[in-house]
Amino acid sequence: MAEAASYDVVIIGGGPGGYNAAIRAGQLGMKVACVEMRDTLGGTCLNVGCMPSKALLHASELFEVAAKEFPKLGIEVGAPKLNLAQMMGQKAESVSALTKGIEFLFKKNKVEWIKGRGRITGPGSVEVAAADGSTSTLSAKNILIATGSEPTPLPGVAFEDGKVVDSTGALSLPAVPKKLIVVGAGIIGLELGSVWRRLGAEVTVVEFLDRITPGMDAEVAKTFQRSLTKQGMTFKLGTKVTGAKTGKDGVELTLEPAAGGAAETLKGDVVLVAIGRRPYVEGLGLETVGIEPDKRGFIANDHFRTNAGGVWVIGDVTHGPMLAHKAEEDGVAAIELIAGKAGHVDYDLVPSVVYTAPEVAWVGKTEEQLKEAGVAYKAGKFPFTANSRAKINHETDGFVKVLADAATDRILGVHILGPQAGEMIGEACVAMAFGGASEDIARVCHPHPTRSEAVRQAAMGVEGWTMQA
Repeated sequence: MAEAASYDVVIIGGGPGGYNAAIRAGQLGMKVACVEMRDTLGGTCLNVGCMPSKALLHASELFEVAAKEFPKLGIEVGAPKLNLAQMMGQKAESVSALTKGIEFLFKKNKVEWIKGRGRITGPGSVEVAAADGSTSTLSAKNILIATGSEPTPLPGVAFEDGKVVDSTGALSLPAVPKKLIVVGAGIIGLELGSVWRRLGAEVTVVEFLDRITPGMDAEVAKTFQRSLTKQGMTFKLGTKVTGAKTGKDGVELTLEPAAGGAAETLKGDVVLVAIGRRPYVEGLGLETVGIEPDKRGFIANDHFRTNAGGVWVIGDVTHGPMLAHKAEEDGVAAIELIAGKAGHVDYDLVPSVVYTAPEVAWVGKTEEQLKEAGVAYKAGKFPFTANSRAKINHETDGFVKVLADAATDRILGVHILGPQAGEMIGEACVAMAFGGASEDIARVCHPHPTRSEAVRQAAMGVEGWTMQA
């Protein structure tokens, strides 16, 4: 066998964490290789996650706008007709362009992409098994694990192509199901459920907890659920799925109340299981360097260092929010630490976004978290019904809520349910990163008429001087 190629860092995984880490390593002059088992770079996010889902969310939203909003605006073009094959085709084109963009960035930053499945075989050693069965060995001063996560299966409910699907399958259904059952009222389930509802499916969401979107501020979640219900989604909360039977005419789920009680059945054409994600650690060879994931599969880290010297971990496969942008921050910080710089990520400032319509975005603490911690706080709220731009655009569902320390006025959390919430949350992230107060946002001139004025008005509300509601 040929002598192992030698690198400053070998990254296992080419998703948002891995590819951004590779680019940063290249910028810092390291000799870097990124091992990726897919045929394309970008990991789950670009290939079967964030990007294709946003392509379908955007297209389905426009489809619904054309059907329901155009006539109200005086635009008469007739009923829109769905061409699902074309919708899927444009999604694939966009994804392909993005993955090719990463290949270009790798070349630009002298990152070597090694195609195949990476496995640690000992300290400083990574074996790569290519699709043709050949293997090669890489020698590395540092190994960075960035293998991400995969959908969590539901016990008693086996996946079956086209009938019982995970998020990947739900992105490529060949036809609009008449009845779609979504198991799990988290972000992924609600986003994909909203896509197929807009395209004509009757959507029922089954959730074990007595609320949707765990982790979201409870008041926001309640209002969000009301909005989705108004749009036509049905929710069965506090309900456990105990089994599934597939047949020619679809899928029959067996349900029970989570608190105990009589079982019932629910029939659908397609079932989407979206109960969360779990770290992908299969076949990684962690045992060869003495790393043992916890019972949920997560690899522990201390500033991205594992317990094995020279082995680092980032993204979904370690602790913290399972979000692409968190993985990206992790990747940059880990590489900068390897380079002797001061890499750091503040997980309290990692925003979350639900890309439905209306969108939901938040950063920092919820009211429930502040109450539980015994923190005295003030809240300012502003509804989009009172925002000029939202009113003109007929996008008045939702509100902005700003939470600030009662004594210092430092912003502790910002929660937005409404149009373009994901774009607006960045302002809160910046303000909080600099230790800003609610008054800092309230005193900064915002352009008029924009949705962002709702953030300013909510900040004014912390001290009780909201002016436009």
